[in-house]
Amino acid sequence: MPKSLRATVIAAAILLPAAPLSGQSSPGAGDRTAVLRADEAQVFLEAFLTISRFHVSALADSALWERSIEGLIDRLDDPYATVFTPTEFDRFREQTTGNYAGIGVQIGRLNARVTVTAVFRGTPAEGAGMLVGDRIVWVEGYDATDWSLDQARDSIRGPPGTVVRVRVERDGFVDRIPMDIVRDSVHISALAAAWVGEDVAHFAIDRIARGIASELDEALAGYGNARALVMDLRRNPGGYLDEALQMVDLFLSPRQLLAGAEGRNARGEMEKQVWTARSAARVPGMPIVVLVDEYTASAAEIISGALQDHDRAVVVGERTFGKGVVQSVHPLPAGRQIRITTGSWFTPLGRSLHRPRHRDGRLKPEDETQLDWVETASGRRLRAGGGVFPDVAVEADGPKDEELALLNHANRVRVPVSVRIEEYAFELARDAIRAGRAVRLPDSAFDDLARGLVDEGMDAAIVNDPVARAYLDWRTQVRYLDRADARGLALAVQAERDTALAEALRLARSARTPGELFTLAGRAAPGSPRS
Repeated sequence: MPKSLRATVIAAAILLPAAPLSGQSSPGAGDRTAVLRADEAQVFLEAFLTISRFHVSALADSALWERSIEGLIDRLDDPYATVFTPTEFDRFREQTTGNYAGIGVQIGRLNARVTVTAVFRGTPAEGAGMLVGDRIVWVEGYDATDWSLDQARDSIRGPPGTVVRVRVERDGFVDRIPMDIVRDSVHISALAAAWVGEDVAHFAIDRIARGIASELDEALAGYGNARALVMDLRRNPGGYLDEALQMVDLFLSPRQLLAGAEGRNARGEMEKQVWTARSAARVPGMPIVVLVDEYTASAAEIISGALQDHDRAVVVGERTFGKGVVQSVHPLPAGRQIRITTGSWFTPLGRSLHRPRHRDGRLKPEDETQLDWVETASGRRLRAGGGVFPDVAVEADGPKDEELALLNHANRVRVPVSVRIEEYAFELARDAIRAGRAVRLPDSAFDDLARGLVDEGMDAAIVNDPVARAYLDWRTQVRYLDRADARGLALAVQAERDTALAEALRLARSARTPGELFTLAGRAAPGSPRS
């Protein structure tokens, strides 16, 4: 498994709420005493002391303890287990919750400057008058013109209530603009909602963060008159179990089963638990399509699996990641936190969606002929045995040869194509925002981008190859429209090359009822026996 994927999935493991299976409390004093009295514990301590005193490496005790802990974790063969330092845990918590203390901006390094690419509503940055396109060039007395994004992020963030002094450069202004901004707690929404056309709602959810269930409930109210809903969970690494359950609850009827789990409770005892819906379904007659891919994991699989089990949504895309185990976080001394796997969860029909993996994240061998089947209330047969199998399988499109040639050539001559696309799209979006209207641009609007790549050292024949150039124009068009807050139009353009999204939109536009949607998708899951 790619290192970046493993980091993403591990950073968003299912975290249980403070409930019977939470495991949030630390082991009791009696447990510690029993461990310390064990002969094995004495052997471990004596071995540690012997190595500390006599081994030729002369490692410090702190280094030995670190390696001892790493060894314990590694021998578990658990790809989701880890020990956090206080700083690492803060970052993990920020990633999974979307909460941090700062001023409320998104930054990117564009045209060799740290540039504000988004200002979130209701944040200190918005109140101070900071705008998209401002270049941060001074922070607390330090010249920031050549800073990296990490330097800028670390310097601007800080405890709520404290003041950070910054200066920005802005087009049209001769002098730098000073701003004294009071930091505050900031929450970044994990949900982006948009109309695609006039009647299809598209909800992109990039993580199951704290508060996402409430955000989804609010979005459903705002898009309640949609013909259909496409819920995009692709590349969603998961998050909080309780939030996922609340999200499923929004679509099901009271007393319908949401999910089940079996694992160790706060006392370390094995326990089974089930969750059922409590509230009335928000949009009972609306057709729902759920988009998934091989990176859809953890709590995102709970959502797609539950809606599939109850015949509430058609799942489109690829077989999901397959993370059907539960992690809980326990405090350790010195501000450390340990996260370990403490149980397994199951879909309403009893499917375990877990796919066993090695410590490094690689999948263990699997015999697909041994996978089971379950049947839904309507008679649909679903595959069981690791990940969510889509009702309509659509593999992600790989890059064409000419597109790969463009990207590989850019890498060889050290031209950052992705950065140049972002910069160009940013300028186009800023012009559109100033004009008060974003429209789809003709291909000629991206000629200057292509010329700029050639000027930087790229081969003109490769850049202007019709297939490569169409790819370049498409990527830039999507980014420009997205940055210009024309998300619905951006999705329509994206669907021209995103076959899974195109299929989801086709189904959503063709079905007037959930029943029609399932008829269109086919009653049997792909690959199941048909009579």
